[in-house]
Amino acid sequence: MKKSCIHIYCGDGKGKSTAAMGLALRAAGSGQKVLITQFLKDGTTSELNVLRQLPKVQVLTCPKQFGFFWNMTNEQKTEAKEAYTKLFREAVQIVQEDNIFLLVMDELIATYNHGLLDREEVLQFLREKPEHLEIVLTGRDPSPELIDLADYVSEIQKRKHPFDHGLPARKGIEL
Repeated sequence: MKKSCIHIYCGDGKGKSTAAMGLALRAAGSGQKVLITQFLKDGTTSELNVLRQLPKVQVLTCPKQFGFFWNMTNEQKTEAKEAYTKLFREAVQIVQEDNIFLLVMDELIATYNHGLLDREEVLQFLREKPEHLEIVLTGRDPSPELIDLADYVSEIQKRKHPFDHGLPARKGIEL
C-alpha cells in the first residue's frame, strides 16, 4: 500500500487552485510541512497572503510574470522555461532537504503541456518522489502520462462563469 499519493485537480471550472490550497491548509493544520509552488502566476493571489503566515508553509513563486503562453514571443518562452525550470528544481531540492509532507505545484500541468518544463525531468521526479511526499498538480488538460501517475484525478467542470459575460476576476474570489 502506498504511503502517499499524487493528486490532479483539472478541468475548465473555477476551483482547482482553491482545492489545492484547501488541502495545503488542511496539511498545515495537522502539523505537516507544506511547500506551495506556482507556475504561470505572479504569486499575488490573496490566499497566499494567509498561507505565507503559517509556520509550516513555504511558498515559492517565479519573480517574473510572463503572461499567457499564446502571447509570448519565442524569446519570452525561452526565458520562461529557464525561470520555471529553476523554480521546479528549487522545489525538488527543498522537498529533498526539508522533509516536506505536501508539495502543491499549482499550474504545473499547463507549464508541462506548453514545454516550459522538461517533461522527462518532471515525470522522473513524480515516479521517484520520496515515499512520504503527497503531491498536488493543478491545471487544465493533464496529459495521459500525468493521469497514469496520479492516484486521484478530480475534474472541475464549468457550467457557468461570470467571466464569460465580461465580469473580470475579483479580489477575494478569483484573485
